[in-house]
Amino acid sequence: MEKIIAKIAGLGVPGIVLLVAIGATGYTGAAAITTALAALGPGGMIGGIALLGVIGVVSSAITEYGFDAILTGVVKELYKRGETKHTILCKISKYPISKTLKAKLKIELEKL
Repeated sequence: MEKIIAKIAGLGVPGIVLLVAIGATGYTGAAAITTALAALGPGGMIGGIALLGVIGVVSSAITEYGFDAILTGVVKELYKRGETKHTILCKISKYPISKTLKAKLKIELEKL
């Protein structure tokens, strides 16, 4: 059991996501892994594997820079890519984040 836990912990956040997805399938063995990966991402198992990779990158970035900094950077990048302030504000209002963070993002957007 300790070896298994160490291997899952070595995968980090993607390992936890995969573990939860496997548990939710109700299957065991290879069928559980296949079903979990297929359920995680678009495009079947390949999409699930890709999503786990993205989760790994995002979780590393959040660990290094913090959630607020990453989210602020995303808002700035949306503006750089040509989205209007109005469309970005609409997206911010739909984000499942605190009112304080929404206000901070709106202030950062106004500075652009």
